[in-house]
Amino acid sequence: MKTEQVDVLVIGAGPAGTVAASIIHQAGYKVKVVEKQKFPRFVIGESLLPRSMEALEEAGFIEAIKAKGFQQKFGAKFVKGEALCDFTFQEQYTPGWTWTWQVTRADFDKTLADTVESMGVPVAYETTVTGIRFNGSDSVTTIEDKDGQQSEIAARFIVDGSGYGRVIPKLFNLEKNSNLQPRKALFAHTVDVRRSMADEPNRITAVVHQKGVWIWIIPFATGITSLGFVGDPEFFEQYPGTDEEKYRALLEAEPYTRERFRDVELVFEPRILQSWSATTDKFYGDGFVLTGNVTEFLDPIFSSGVTLACVSAQTAAKLVIRKLKGEAVDWEKEYMEPTMQGVNTFRSYVMAWYEGTLDTIFFKKDADPVIKGQICSVLAGYVWDMSNPFVKNHDTALKRLARTIELTEKLKSSSEIE
Repeated sequence: MKTEQVDVLVIGAGPAGTVAASIIHQAGYKVKVVEKQKFPRFVIGESLLPRSMEALEEAGFIEAIKAKGFQQKFGAKFVKGEALCDFTFQEQYTPGWTWTWQVTRADFDKTLADTVESMGVPVAYETTVTGIRFNGSDSVTTIEDKDGQQSEIAARFIVDGSGYGRVIPKLFNLEKNSNLQPRKALFAHTVDVRRSMADEPNRITAVVHQKGVWIWIIPFATGITSLGFVGDPEFFEQYPGTDEEKYRALLEAEPYTRERFRDVELVFEPRILQSWSATTDKFYGDGFVLTGNVTEFLDPIFSSGVTLACVSAQTAAKLVIRKLKGEAVDWEKEYMEPTMQGVNTFRSYVMAWYEGTLDTIFFKKDADPVIKGQICSVLAGYVWDMSNPFVKNHDTALKRLARTIELTEKLKSSSEIE
């Protein structure tokens, strides 16, 4: 069997894989990427966060992405009935990027993969990893191409950025269930002919449909808008018929979407994604590191997926380079702990969203601008800034703030009655 020798094998050509491949390649190492699917391919996760821009910049991707003319994104808007909460990234507490993009992921991911290929990193599409043998940190990976031809790749290290494929966790039984409740999304791309500038295409909108059920509205530069409903699987059972009939009934049931999306043309039949939350016990091992969704995918609500993918890959790549140079790397302290810091911060916000805690905070009138800026930083993806109390105390700060708001409103109401 033919065996190819590389320094680093990267599994997956999505954002995590390409960011890692580029950074390691720039350090002078021989890298190869294998990707199970053929690009371009559809995937969700279409609204980026500013923190991802730092990783994309270090990987050398920014100019190629700019050339695609994707919709720029300057903030996020939350809607509940008549109440509205608008975050603009320029008001964030943490210094950094104050804008990013909303992208069709098929085009975005192919842009990253094409760019890393143009740098001299080979990308083998429609290539499946069928087995991995480790000998210390060295490895031999068996792959199979679309024609059924098998070959091997000998590598000094493996970066697994395989996303939902979760190659190494599945091969070595590292998977475990997330502590997040299983949820379902019903979504489509729509020809958004009733969009107007008042609808602010330069931000994502999240609409609270009812407690635990929300809608994403992501306008693209092309006039297409991604729109999806997310909730418990049981919520969707009340709507009979085909997926399209359910989708159109949901659009009609929500006042915010009723007029704009009535009889809207769909680019493709509504699709379903569900039970997406998963994790692993360890994000690294002797000879490999897991990045992006392979570590843990949480939920679409705060668009954390691509940011966690890019930043974990950025961090992992630098550690891999040090490892290849013969330096000692404390993977637990230098990779696992900071990665979990980001994941757990986003997890607290995801849980607070579904519990309704964030409703109390987001839709309070006359919000404290300092607190709003600190929360805005989290929504911008700056979940590693430990000077931000809403990052450092992510597990308690939101609930404490919500209780304070509720108590203040109660006292105010009592005084008005008296």
